[in-house]
Amino acid sequence: MTAAHIAAAAAACTSALIGANLTRSGNALLWKHRDSGFEQNFIERVARTDSTAGYVALFNGGDSLLVEAWAGFNDRNFAIMNTASYNLAPDTAHIKDREGLIISEALRRCSSVNDFARMLDSLPRPLGVQANFGVIDGSGNGAYFETDDYSYRRYELKADSLLVRTNFSCSGTCGPGLGHVRYDNALNLFAPHIVAGDFTPRLLTDTISRSFYHSGNRYDAMAEGLPEVEDLDLIPRRSTSASIVVEMAPEPVMWVILGYPPLSKAAPVTMRHIPEEMRPTLPGAISELSDRNVKLRRRVIRKRGNRWIVDLRQLRRLQQKSGL
Repeated sequence: MTAAHIAAAAAACTSALIGANLTRSGNALLWKHRDSGFEQNFIERVARTDSTAGYVALFNGGDSLLVEAWAGFNDRNFAIMNTASYNLAPDTAHIKDREGLIISEALRRCSSVNDFARMLDSLPRPLGVQANFGVIDGSGNGAYFETDDYSYRRYELKADSLLVRTNFSCSGTCGPGLGHVRYDNALNLFAPHIVAGDFTPRLLTDTISRSFYHSGNRYDAMAEGLPEVEDLDLIPRRSTSASIVVEMAPEPVMWVILGYPPLSKAAPVTMRHIPEEMRPTLPGAISELSDRNVKLRRRVIRKRGNRWIVDLRQLRRLQQKSGL
């Protein structure tokens, strides 16, 4: 396995921006299904100051100082997330992996999509990132910024459109990149809802993030009643640590699953309320919900030789017990 593939296994997300005309509520949606080497995640609030916005965000377990946010929204009705990209210009050797720092800075500073563009323009180079940053704001605007160390390419979200990114960039070198199968999985699962215009946060967290559909096989292993499936090129993966959807309503709501989505429930988070079990209340700055879900995931995904296998029979039993 190459270094790029090892990195991708640790930080490989599936994401989408959905225009307001395609949603049931008439509000734009931002979705990040997070795959990460950090299996423990939590949600916490950062207070506003005289010069910065307050915000709520997803953090790595152990980040007690709340340094690196990986998705979130602020009290200026701005939301942001990212996916790693593996077909942009190579990382600089001495500055890299700064995506979480840039997301935190954006949540402190930005009120709009254009603010984020201005912020990127103002930051010193090299940026230390290879990422697709997805943002939406309170005016219903949205965009992906495919960003490398020295430049970015902006792709606008329209009210009647949907944009998807996994781990390659449309502006990157043609062909290379990772996440192509997951990209196709998402497009196939999204297709009927684009026609119906009925996207909801729950559709993304409770259906898409739990789907075992594989576009190459053209079936959903869970729906077909299979006893097991290889953990390869699926949206929910062994490395999945969260699924979040920000609905840009007049008062934004972030719907959050912590841990492996097939074994956890989504709950709403606002600027005023974070469920206690999502906060970093356990020793080591981890959340009770994430910790519990990590233990459940280990009961259904096991290594067999050099492959990881999802025990779908055990998964069904645990889902039934949890009322999922």
